[in-house]
Amino acid sequence: MLRAGLGLSLLAGVLPAAVAQPADLLRGRHLFESRCGGCHSLDQNRVGPALGTVVGRPAGKQADFAYSPALSRATHVWTPEKLVAWLADPEALVPGQAMGYRLDDAGDRRDVVAFLRSLATGQPAH
Repeated sequence: MLRAGLGLSLLAGVLPAAVAQPADLLRGRHLFESRCGGCHSLDQNRVGPALGTVVGRPAGKQADFAYSPALSRATHVWTPEKLVAWLADPEALVPGQAMGYRLDDAGDRRDVVAFLRSLATGQPAH
């Protein structure tokens, strides 16, 4: 009984840290620039497609970018939830896709997606 109580006490001490934190748009912008900017721009295609208007766009359908065959066949729209899933594991979301990078930290994914979403709503981070 003591072990169970101790385990619950320790778990209770961890739970507040696991509560979702609000997204940080400025941090998301900096993460985008430092982690995504080598392949992506907001307004120009590079190795990867431009992402300034990615939220709400059908996946793999931007007319002026040559997507992998797998992403060209995708049928989803880039919602914030889909972008978070993509950044966590692109291959799990679209098997056979070509992006060989992911963001392992959930907070990083949350902030990058919040930044991209802010562009779609016209409230970018400064």
